[in-house]
Amino acid sequence: MSAVKPVPPSTPKPSIEKKSLSESLKAYLDRRAIIMLFLGFVAGIPILLIFSSLSLWLREAGIDRSVVTMFSWAALGYAFKFIWAPLIDAVPLPVLTKMLGRRRSWILVSQLLIITAICIMAGVNPANEGSLFLMAVGAVLLGFSSATQDIVIDAYRIELAPPSLQAVLSAMYVTGYRIGMIVAGAGALYLADYFGSTEALYSYEAWRNTYWIMAGVMGIGVITTLVIHEPVSKQVLVERETSDYTRLVLVFAISVIGFVMVFANAGAVLPEVEGVFTGFLLEVVRMAVSLAAAIGLGYGLVKANLVAPEFARVTWVEPIADFFRRYGKKALLLLALIGLYRISDIVAGVISNVFYQDMQFSKVDIANAVKLVGVVMAIGGGFLGGLLAQKMRIMRAMMVGAVLACVTNLLFILLTYHPGSLPYMYLAVILDNLAAGLASAVFIAFLSALTSIRFTAVQYSIFSSLMTLLPKVIGGYSGSIVDSTSYPFFFLFTFALGIPILALIYYVDKHIIIGDNDDYDSDSNDGMNNGDADKGLDLTKANPNLTQTKEPPRASE
Repeated sequence: MSAVKPVPPSTPKPSIEKKSLSESLKAYLDRRAIIMLFLGFVAGIPILLIFSSLSLWLREAGIDRSVVTMFSWAALGYAFKFIWAPLIDAVPLPVLTKMLGRRRSWILVSQLLIITAICIMAGVNPANEGSLFLMAVGAVLLGFSSATQDIVIDAYRIELAPPSLQAVLSAMYVTGYRIGMIVAGAGALYLADYFGSTEALYSYEAWRNTYWIMAGVMGIGVITTLVIHEPVSKQVLVERETSDYTRLVLVFAISVIGFVMVFANAGAVLPEVEGVFTGFLLEVVRMAVSLAAAIGLGYGLVKANLVAPEFARVTWVEPIADFFRRYGKKALLLLALIGLYRISDIVAGVISNVFYQDMQFSKVDIANAVKLVGVVMAIGGGFLGGLLAQKMRIMRAMMVGAVLACVTNLLFILLTYHPGSLPYMYLAVILDNLAAGLASAVFIAFLSALTSIRFTAVQYSIFSSLMTLLPKVIGGYSGSIVDSTSYPFFFLFTFALGIPILALIYYVDKHIIIGDNDDYDSDSNDGMNNGDADKGLDLTKANPNLTQTKEPPRASE
């Protein structure tokens, strides 16, 4: 819990000083930006070891496509990380927190868990009967630990610099993330091919050695965590007894066990269906019932005083209440936008590697185009997104990213009519990844602007979890959707998913002010007339900015 001195309501925000191009570019050399480059790199390693690289490994081992895509659910930890993010904000780690600080200690522990999970997966040959369960355990642990790492790195980034620098830090984070994806994506495929595993001649030893090397690469993250500095906190933290923290963790652990038990048993109770859409709806019901059971169990434990109700409220309820106090009923619009903004490209991305294989491209073709050139283009898109977010209002940049993200999915339909054509493949990959990189950078800056510095880890994890929850659930059925229809229908479907998002962005832009970069009081340089400025004043009164909601100061320049 933090104690913050109230700040009286301020006058409406002054116009934001527009940066020159040279000033915008110079910001990328800031020491804090370089830190985020390295942290982004280690955050980008695990994700493809769950998604695309693992999917190719399982396919070469002879696993069915529908089972392969379901392994993407191992990354649902990213979607539910908001549940345990409050523990990261509230619970210090014995010894490590005093040695390294609150953020660095949690980053280090999560990185050690990531290395452990990768080693578990490396020790499993999926071609052996009955081995998929242990592989799933390793994948779930990897998803959980990498999601935990993301929680702390995101909090570290927001606490490291003021809002004016968040777009740059976001772009550098995305750049490092994409470089990590090159290593875990193209690098893993090159290594597996080098060690002798092909689609025609599967070799478990090749993939085992590849994953061992990926575990070694994560050592870079451990070194980075040990040499960077802990951000200076503006919060006054209330120290609690060790027993309070123990009870809080116990409530969380019991609730998780309840979730797992209900989820497992619900599968036996719910009817088996063959339709893809019906099966999806039943899985949504199964997930909702399991979550409700876990929340109800946790609530009952708090009522039974297993943990102090006030401590539980501050940990889990207050971060959410703060967000709704700041934005009122319009908070629901923001949550809808967060949950749907990336749905078009995330759903399409789950099946991308399997798609390229079905389009008659070799593993080396995929590595060259998708995991190398594509990621380089995503890095370029991230830099463009960072510049865009510095030069224009954040919601206008969001609109540009959303349009590009859904339209570029149509290029994959074109590729289905030219299977095996490298020019068409590179055209689709380059434009799609450029759009995805730009959209990611501006979206991270948008989420950072929404986050209260008092509840950094919790609120940002809620936002980023919402971003991935629905897309990843739908993405788990992408293989079944293609099997039931066709690739052209699937990519047209992902394009259509992005259309309503444009209207949602437009509505949010007209009714809500987002952070310091969403400045309706700016001059004609941003294309606003006096009427727009008056609207900005009214919106500021209706939706107080961060200072007016008693936000503590963030890091300064």
